Amino acid sequence: MNSIVKIFYIIFYQPLFNLLILLTTYLPGHSFGLAIIILTLLIRAALYPFQEKVIKSQIALQKIQPKIKEIQEKHKYDREKQAKALMEIYKKEKFNPFSGFWLLLIQFPVLIALYRLFLRGLNPENFTYLYSFVHKPETINTIFLNIDLAKPSILLAVLVGVSQYLQTKWMSVRSSSKDKQQKHQQLMMNYFLSAFIVIVLLKVPSAVALYLLVSGLFAILQQEIVKRRIKN
Repeated sequence: MNSIVKIFYIIFYQPLFNLLILLTTYLPGHSFGLAIIILTLLIRAALYPFQEKVIKSQIALQKIQPKIKEIQEKHKYDREKQAKALMEIYKKEKFNPFSGFWLLLIQFPVLIALYRLFLRGLNPENFTYLYSFVHKPETINTIFLNIDLAKPSILLAVLVGVSQYLQTKWMSVRSSSKDKQQKHQQLMMNYFLSAFIVIVLLKVPSAVALYLLVSGLFAILQQEIVKRRIKN
């Protein structure tokens, strides 16, 4: 294991793994599924301010999209003038086109750690990451709502695909009514992404799907809250 991977495991993976084991140990029935839900909600709550800024950035982009289209058409053959005009619009509307990227970059290591955690968290060799004060649980109940989280689940995979479709559809930049081709491309990309996620989840433990489902539902709820707050 190289130094970068080792640092990643120490800073991100190990604390999350130990918290998951603690939750599983002390929750009623040693429910692994309930532990995943609680841990996911805790992480999403901690990342709430960062995600809120990303959502606001997307909403701001939707508002100035007609102006961006107009500039792109006007300076179609002059990239320098187009870039200058776009920067003026961004400055006037106080929109930072890179804010979403940097905020997502902050969350990326945490999300990767969570994915790896739910993908291989119950493997015996992973218990070497336990802190000295955290004991290996004698019992872990991987059955949640009649679903074995150690195995793939068609139901959870489909539910994740639906939630992903709804989330992406809401966050997609609204095209003008004249741009039917772009709308069609966005729709097809949304279908493809959702279907791809379902296919992938059919090959991994459903613990990953449960994490993505809870995280996706939280994201949809957060989007609605931010949207209503801005509207009011």
